Order: sequence, then C-alpha cells, then structure tokens
Amino acid sequence: MEPTTPQEACFEAGVKFGSLYHQFAGTPISPDSADSLAAAMEEAIENQPFCEAVSVSVRADALEDAIAEGGADYTELTGRLIDVEMRIEYEGVTVETSMAMEDGYPLMQVDAVRE
Repeated sequence: MEPTTPQEACFEAGVKFGSLYHQFAGTPISPDSADSLAAAMEEAIENQPFCEAVSVSVRADALEDAIAEGGADYTELTGRLIDVEMRIEYEGVTVETSMAMEDGYPLMQVDAVRE
C-alpha cells in the first residue's frame, strides 16, 4: 500500500523533529545564549524542505533550575528546557506539530493535519 499524502506530510514532520532534537540536544546553553540558540534552531530547521515555520521557546525557569542544580554558569540543552511548534506544508497538506514535556519526557506530537 502506498502512503497517503497526509501520511507523507506527517513523516516529514517527524524528520524535522528528529533533526531538531538530536542536532541540538547537549548544546551548552545559558540565560545569555538562550535566545540566540532558539533562533539558530528555528533557522536551521526552516532550511529543510517543506518546513514553513518553527518556533522554539526556552523555558527560562527550567533553565535557571538546571543551572542551579549543576553549579556552573550554563547547562546542556534537553527537551525539558524547550517548547517547540512546527508547521509542515507538503503537497497541499499542512501538519501542525508541537513538543512539550509530558510525564517528564519531551513528547513530540501531531496536533492537526489539514488538507
């Protein structure tokens, strides 16, 4: 069975999320670099085909907590420090996705598929 266009659009969203998360996880981050890192993540992923919009928000309170726990002036980027929204447009299908913490795990999900 051939995949449907909406299924292929969702696959494209998964590729973008995998790239975003695994490319940047572990990157050193501090309150001073949070905005520029979020912008770099957005711009890097928006370069990929079919990616129309990416929004990365750093959770300032979680970042400050992680730094306080570590004893340095920075920490490493993990899923608990960011919220992500992404819009993919593939052959007339729009896929809205997001990533947020759920039960201590960064859950990436499809929020809507529109043809």
